[in-house]
Amino acid sequence: MTRLRVLLAEDHRIVAEGFKRLLEPEFELVGIAGDGRALLAAAKALNPDVIVSDISMPELNGVEALEELKKINPAVRVVFLTMHCNVAYARQAMDAGALGYVTKQAAADELILAVRAAGAGKNFVSPAIAGELLKAMRGRGGPEADPIRRLTLRQREILRLLADGHSAKAIAARLDISPRTVEFHKYAMMESLGVTSGAELIRFALQSGVLEV
Repeated sequence: MTRLRVLLAEDHRIVAEGFKRLLEPEFELVGIAGDGRALLAAAKALNPDVIVSDISMPELNGVEALEELKKINPAVRVVFLTMHCNVAYARQAMDAGALGYVTKQAAADELILAVRAAGAGKNFVSPAIAGELLKAMRGRGGPEADPIRRLTLRQREILRLLADGHSAKAIAARLDISPRTVEFHKYAMMESLGVTSGAELIRFALQSGVLEV
């Protein structure tokens, strides 16, 4: 029987090694990516059957990387492996098209099951949050109900940097765009989110969890 080809994305090297040891006996581990942009490149080059990814990563977080991958390959299969037990994170991940959501605390018992399920095109969510997630998904609107989903990938990137205290000039230099473009995105975000000041925009960033994912 052919083993599933799995790509792992995890920015903490020691943690990645631990998950590597967990996955290798069951699957063919084709690579390890250390950030969101490296994940995009590796997924395009290696075409794995299943991607196992952290959510919180540098450059692009896992959810943003998945959104980009879906544009290239709508059938991409991703299992998120994360410290976040909050249902809001799980909802965001599943709305983006993930097939699995496993907490790192339960990885030893659940990750292999989640990868196998994803390989078969089925969903797997850690039982610890599955019931609460189902209630949340029944009780709320579609992905558009989440205000974060109204923002583009670039806007979320800029919002995180603004909330981290970077100036428009510093953000422009870091992202290789003009300060005017940064300001344009800032005011576009304010209009989209219905806030009227930079301070309110930063408050939204802090309360929404966009800094953590």
